[in-house]
Amino acid sequence: MFTFEKAQPSKVGIADDAPERIIRDLNASPVTLHNLLIMKDDRLIFEKYYAPYDENNLHRMFSISKSFTAMGISLLADDGLIDLDRSVCDYFPEYVDENTHPFIRMTTIRNMLQMRSPHASTTYKVCMKTDWVESFFKVTPTHKPGTVFHYDTSAAHVLCALVEKLSGKDLLTFLKDRALHYVDFSKESYMVKDPFGVSMGGSGLMATPMDIMKFLFILYKKGTIVCSDGKERTLFNPDFIAEATRNITDTYMTAPVSSEAQGYGMQIWMNQKGGFTLYGMGGQLGICIPSENLLIVTTADTQGLQGGNQIIYDAIYKNLIDDKKEMPEQKCGEESSGDYGGDSYAIGSPKLPESYRLFFPEFDPEKIPEYVRGIAGSRSLTLKYSLAENGSGFEGLTLCLAPNGSGQSYIEFKQGNSGHRIAFGIGSMVRGIFPIYETRYVAGAVFTRDNVLYIKAHLIGESVGSVHFQLYFGDNDIVVFMKKIEETFFKEFEGHLYGSLI
Repeated sequence: MFTFEKAQPSKVGIADDAPERIIRDLNASPVTLHNLLIMKDDRLIFEKYYAPYDENNLHRMFSISKSFTAMGISLLADDGLIDLDRSVCDYFPEYVDENTHPFIRMTTIRNMLQMRSPHASTTYKVCMKTDWVESFFKVTPTHKPGTVFHYDTSAAHVLCALVEKLSGKDLLTFLKDRALHYVDFSKESYMVKDPFGVSMGGSGLMATPMDIMKFLFILYKKGTIVCSDGKERTLFNPDFIAEATRNITDTYMTAPVSSEAQGYGMQIWMNQKGGFTLYGMGGQLGICIPSENLLIVTTADTQGLQGGNQIIYDAIYKNLIDDKKEMPEQKCGEESSGDYGGDSYAIGSPKLPESYRLFFPEFDPEKIPEYVRGIAGSRSLTLKYSLAENGSGFEGLTLCLAPNGSGQSYIEFKQGNSGHRIAFGIGSMVRGIFPIYETRYVAGAVFTRDNVLYIKAHLIGESVGSVHFQLYFGDNDIVVFMKKIEETFFKEFEGHLYGSLI
């Protein structure tokens, strides 16, 4: 049998009462916890279940299923049956015809693993009575693939269908036969199927919490472990796991809580402690923190509880990690008084100000990536794009970038004879009047990656809220994801734009 050695928490540097403090914190919250497993230094230090749940109970793991689907895809790639950088259309010719959208045709398996599909939402939810897999190919896409992160469960569903199509087995049976039987994954576990017989590889896994801990342990060990027969085996490709568990894609534009704003790999989330998380709706979590040699598995029901998963994260981090470490020095804005003294103000001073101001997260204020400079060429960091037809009615986009202290950056949307300009700072926050709605704002920007610019405008006055822009630069094109967080207006600044460099 494959089992984990057990130990008292204090034997691995954790306070003996730390797990119980987690339980107490969660019991005092609105969270309905079903179980908690904790491993430290490869030893199981806590295992508790809430009746009627127990160690043998199969639990719906929701989107943790996606991480299993990713490992199924990795095995197909190892077998030479697929190429991650080929179009998914090559593997489903039955769903492709002359009407297939170009964005669908250019979507690769790797794009889908990274949640960079061309869909902004799950396609089979448009009509759940028609073929769920086919919907991915037939629903009109919203943006160019390989750019924007959107949580598209239909992408995972199609990848699961691909595993089942090429392996001739349902996904979980395929994984058990190839790898998971070496850790005695429960024989009773299964995946719920869609109405057309395909395993729900995005949300259907039924398994025990210990099954998830075993799977998490394999990923933590980069695929190579000593198995139930005493032999060391590599169960999954280490290079694939390394890629899947690193921060590839920004998630802050759509994240409802901090735990979901840390980035995404390949069907696996990043977490606030520098590790990765297998994430399932409702509090199904497999948390790996390599720097602490910590693995934590929870099952719960936080559905309908806004921020419920964050309550679980916070209780775990507080009691297992944060309480035993000195808090870092706080960083905040430059000391100042009164309202904004000019068009911009500096950020990043460690001094405490007499009065706080809105400021942008930490970043290098002088950094404009060489990639973007190369696109601009001799244009003095001013880029102009013609835009494809879109729901906002914008026809063109101009972006002017200026490092801190050398001028003011702006993004301008052309609409008929009008230009809607929004100024922002790189290394500073600048103020202005938001176009169309004539309301005050302050805005700053940061390059989160060499080809991604994020702009955030804080609205001031009657419209309290914010407007966000995420720009993905290609060599000759651009994708803009716009999101407004405001009660009534600013609907022009919501959705996706696609443009070609002029």
